[in-house]
Amino acid sequence: MVRFILRSIISTLITMLLVSLLLFTVIEVAGRDVVVNILGVFATPEQMDSYRNQLGLDEPAWQRYSDWLIGSDWRAQRQVDFKLRTVRNPQTNESEWWADVDGQLTRWRMQEGELVALVRQEDGSAREAPAGDLWQRDEAGNEIFWGVDTKNNLVQWLRGQGAVVWEQTHASLKSQGDGPVDYIPLRKGLVRGDAGMSLQYGRPVATTLSSRIRNTLVLAGTAFLIVMPLALLLGIIAGINAGRPADRIISIAGLAFTATPEFVTGIFLILLLGIWLRWLPPAAVFLSDSDIYNLRLIALPVITLTAVELGYVARMTRASMVEVMDSPYIRTAIIKGMPFRRVVLRHALRNALLAPITVIMLHVNWLIGGIVVVEVLFGFPGLGNYIYSSAIFGDYNAVQAAAMFTVLVAVITRLIGDLAYTFLNPRIRYA
Repeated sequence: MVRFILRSIISTLITMLLVSLLLFTVIEVAGRDVVVNILGVFATPEQMDSYRNQLGLDEPAWQRYSDWLIGSDWRAQRQVDFKLRTVRNPQTNESEWWADVDGQLTRWRMQEGELVALVRQEDGSAREAPAGDLWQRDEAGNEIFWGVDTKNNLVQWLRGQGAVVWEQTHASLKSQGDGPVDYIPLRKGLVRGDAGMSLQYGRPVATTLSSRIRNTLVLAGTAFLIVMPLALLLGIIAGINAGRPADRIISIAGLAFTATPEFVTGIFLILLLGIWLRWLPPAAVFLSDSDIYNLRLIALPVITLTAVELGYVARMTRASMVEVMDSPYIRTAIIKGMPFRRVVLRHALRNALLAPITVIMLHVNWLIGGIVVVEVLFGFPGLGNYIYSSAIFGDYNAVQAAAMFTVLVAVITRLIGDLAYTFLNPRIRYA
């Protein structure tokens, strides 16, 4: 068992690495130009070049992949003589990058052609201080300085030759003189829990994604806890009553639920329960994090997920139960006079659950990754809605991090499903 678990962990890591490489290639290399998607087709080449530089998209593809996976602080540290550190801001509760200069956490900005130091205070704010003579000469004789700016980048300023930087605001793009000439967006990398900044929200992806994952776990977990016991129970009832009215009703209803797409089921439930019967709110507005625990607001999404999953798992359980009940050892136990209830619970049930366990583990991935339609339909602030809105906006950092999370869930549930076999069938052993 230990060897099996170790092999599974190694194969999981290899799978995650290969998927990350494929995902990066599809989104960043083979996909649309992110800058054009964000700024629009009417942006000038100068504006797009400036924005591409700020995002680090002017680097080679292999460098961007390395920064995304293992972080950019490794190569950024080689550019400076001081230590780069992350400190949590007590006001926003988000990590920020600072330079540790003689024990003082410092950032810099350019003001009227001169550097101004920003020294961090205990409350997270910063006070201005003289920067001193920090300029160094490069091989070409230019005076340069690498420092941390106020947007979590390590930037290079060129004295007397500042670049024109275009920055995106809520209204339009605005230009700023005396800007940096080169940028290294600072991040620790996905393997250390830092997927970079979200272009859509202007905040770390780890912060914006974690709340969405929690919301989806609440929604999917509630649906899972309802649908799986109910589906197994209905499948067992149908299996031990094969060919009878109970079996026909459960099978036909399960087929109808399975064949109906999620958005059709959701719209029908909105019309039936929300508009005609007025039992539940047809449109849910989630104003705070606590609203996701309001049963009336999440009832329609949960019922939609339950209806889709219920039929599929019930039909699989029914088929497995019929096969087991037709086995010779089950018929022998019945002929010998063993109570029918004991035959089902003690002998048939464990073997009949082997196939549904595989389906259940696979459908955990569906609940997490395929929940996009349901969340978008009902406006639920979860992982699926997050992936959809990030893809529309062109927020590649957020899309890549969310996709890798769904892959992680997939490989973990596969491992859990394999281990569950050993408890259901003692004959199965893993070398």
